[in-house]
Amino acid sequence: MDKRIKQLRRLLKESGIESLIIDGAENRFYLSGFTGTAGRILFTPDHNYFITDFRYVEQAEKQLEGYEIIKINKGLEKKLSKLLHREGVSKLCFEAEAVNYKQYEKYKKALTGIQLEAVTGLISKLRIKKDREEISRIKTAAAVTDLAFTHILDFIKPGCTEREVALELEFFMKKQGAERNAFDFIVASGKRSSLPHGVASDKVIRDGDFITMDFGCFYNGYCSDMTRTIVVGKPTKKQRDIYNIVLKAQQEVKKRVKAGMLCKDVDAIARDIITEKGYGSRFGHGLGHGIGVEVHEEPRVSYTSDTVLEDGMVITDEPGIYIPEWGGVRIEDDLLITEDGCEVLNDSPLELISV
Repeated sequence: MDKRIKQLRRLLKESGIESLIIDGAENRFYLSGFTGTAGRILFTPDHNYFITDFRYVEQAEKQLEGYEIIKINKGLEKKLSKLLHREGVSKLCFEAEAVNYKQYEKYKKALTGIQLEAVTGLISKLRIKKDREEISRIKTAAAVTDLAFTHILDFIKPGCTEREVALELEFFMKKQGAERNAFDFIVASGKRSSLPHGVASDKVIRDGDFITMDFGCFYNGYCSDMTRTIVVGKPTKKQRDIYNIVLKAQQEVKKRVKAGMLCKDVDAIARDIITEKGYGSRFGHGLGHGIGVEVHEEPRVSYTSDTVLEDGMVITDEPGIYIPEWGGVRIEDDLLITEDGCEVLNDSPLELISV
């Protein structure tokens, strides 16, 4: 964590930021490795403080390096005021994404004489590229997801519900060591597979249904995110045709993506293929997104993004076609961007599987 603290301090200096408080859980974990649920990080000109209550002091002492641990019983804002005034801090920056209006009002009331300023996307500049340890954790999370997909193929039968499939995926992954789900799993069958975010319902799975399963897990603080679409019974010609269009788009991205490309140009690889086949209007979301300590983080791989991909970024590749009242297909893998291409982190089969 010392390396990340040094990187952040350089960024603070470059940005002219005197002091910064970290309220968001993801950034707190990224900068400290702390896995508890309560605590703030405060960077002042001279100190790195970790502020928490008696429930987490012992845990913080074991998990943290490079921080002075401050125990509070109550009155976080009062303690902040004392620390900041003691060091002569005149302005405190806070994370715009993590501080709600109620908390902002508490800071404003308690920190008299100290200017408050919201900053956006500061830590994400550090998080956007993954180091060796982060990549290792994401790979493990992806491997657990692959195992879960193999397992669920034997579980799915006509008559079971989408919710039962989602629960079985969750139970299996936790048995493999996953901490928790990366998000609410999407299990959408039949006509519901046209819903890009069709969270698992009580719908009964029937013969002939497409089933789109979008799922992932957290492992040691880092997540995976994979989607596969399968069919129950024998697929129709239209099901095969739609599936193969999406698969071609997804595979072409893997062949051509590399560091130095604009995200919008990567999106266009898949989008142009789907559009050429007449389904451009049925691919309404971006191609993908970054993953790490959050399942959706920078970079955004969409048709509007001018972000340049760099070696060490991890993104999803997930084109789809969604046809209302018929169904849909999405296929997704996690990709580690390299100088000359990408490394695919998932190992689950990509051909259309019938169960």
